[in-house]
Amino acid sequence: MAIKNQKRSLSGVLLFDKSMGFSSNQALQIVKRLYRAEKTGHTGTLDPLASGLLPLMFGEATKFAADLIDASKTYRTTISLGYASSTGDAEGELTQVSTRALESITDEEVKQVCAQFVGEIQQTPPMFSALKKDGKPLYEYAREGIELDRAARTILIHQLDVIKLEHNENNGESNCTIELDVNCSKGTYVRTLGEDIAKALGTAGYLTKLRRTAIGDLKVERAYTLEALKVLGESENPFDALDAVLFPVDALLGSLGKVELNNEFARRFSHGQRLPLELANAKPGRVRVYGEAPAQDVNTGVSNTAPQGTPQFMGTGILETDGKGALLRPDRLIQVNL
Repeated sequence: MAIKNQKRSLSGVLLFDKSMGFSSNQALQIVKRLYRAEKTGHTGTLDPLASGLLPLMFGEATKFAADLIDASKTYRTTISLGYASSTGDAEGELTQVSTRALESITDEEVKQVCAQFVGEIQQTPPMFSALKKDGKPLYEYAREGIELDRAARTILIHQLDVIKLEHNENNGESNCTIELDVNCSKGTYVRTLGEDIAKALGTAGYLTKLRRTAIGDLKVERAYTLEALKVLGESENPFDALDAVLFPVDALLGSLGKVELNNEFARRFSHGQRLPLELANAKPGRVRVYGEAPAQDVNTGVSNTAPQGTPQFMGTGILETDGKGALLRPDRLIQVNL
């Protein structure tokens, strides 16, 4: 007899579309309860103000959460000009900065300024960030009114597209906003980027909207909102419906090369052994490793044979080459049946 609310052991990746108003960890806990999942994690934290793609991991997928940290991120963001914010976004205290007439800002000027930020640039992390000084997050110092020196860091803006420049009037006051698509490296603070773009335009600015649309190859278009998941959870077979929208564990590793092993090599690899391989033009580095998937015996339930053409993900390995051959050594393994 099943125990009510018993935790389930499952592995996979949920592409979650987080709405504004709650933290990444709050989102994780809500989804964890919905799935009754035993082991969960998330990667790529989003602030409560931000929305969009938040990959949530179950079971064996949690071993690869760090892989998305290095992946590029894509955001759709809106910068409101003419005001500075104490936090760089709409949650902070606003101060009007009237250094130029906002109505004089043109599309061409915005495009020219944004072009200056593409490539490697130096960026100083904001005080309202989770970076630590003497074991204490910077945002705690900021809340105490303390400003600390922060060293600038090198980041990479892969692409910066101007979607829309909008001028409008509100109670006789000119307003100006810029909507951008930003594809950037890890460690980029889009709030700070918005402030720096505004400064280059001769004014101040802060973020009013921030939505993450992609992490590496993972797109928000394939993500599920909390409302959509709740509908699945109310279906006739809720766990079947919920589990069906999970991506496999290796969905987090699409940027890595791939190596497939036969039964014997797969068994040895799963035991942590290094394997000499004959691979032509092999590229050294970290790779996804697959073995032949076992077939299920309908009578005994024992998996002991492997049909051709059905490889199963086993984990990651490090491929080393010397010009003559290749050596594959285990890196991070998951539990598989061989």
